[in-house]
Amino acid sequence: MRILIVDDDALIRESLSILLGLDDEIEVVGTASNGQDAFDKCTEFKPDIVLMDVRMPIMDGVLGTKLIKESFKDIKVVILTTFKDDEYIKEAIKNGAEGYILKNQSSDSIVDSLKAVIKGNMVFEKNVAETISSLIKEDSKKDVNVDKYKLTGREMDVLKLIGEGLSNKEIAAEIHLGEGTIRNYVTSLLEKLELRDRTQLAIFYLKNLSN
Repeated sequence: MRILIVDDDALIRESLSILLGLDDEIEVVGTASNGQDAFDKCTEFKPDIVLMDVRMPIMDGVLGTKLIKESFKDIKVVILTTFKDDEYIKEAIKNGAEGYILKNQSSDSIVDSLKAVIKGNMVFEKNVAETISSLIKEDSKKDVNVDKYKLTGREMDVLKLIGEGLSNKEIAAEIHLGEGTIRNYVTSLLEKLELRDRTQLAIFYLKNLSN
């Protein structure tokens, strides 16, 4: 698992590089000091995951996430910041970030989160997930006519579980279908809802279908 660490604090970049590099499954391929630098480093190093701070000079992590997700569909972005960045975080998630974790977590917890993301999960600390869900709902007028998309019952089941953060493997186990079948349902959902990726599917569910 190739990781790019993005933070404007050199000490944090160095510390994270050392701590994450202790895990045999992780290779820190580079570091960056802002969103633009992160985008450039993605071009150079092609990491699997970008661990992205939010508040940085020149280009913040929100715009950096947008640029990376638009240009590198296979690179995942995980936001790593403080809990005081609600508006930034909402926008970063809308831009395609696969997770949001706190800087005050242990290095083991951060490593576990990165491993979950590489397996296809979206990772949000519980209280943060509740906050993000609330922010997304507040931002939505809930005027989307879901019926017009003609989703099947099974597609609705899969969409709900995506919205709850489950991976394809976990969804397959939950509704007793093969993982390949779940991938087909995800592809169908993306086409019918005209969305870009799994994160947008989760946001669609939170906006329009969750209570």
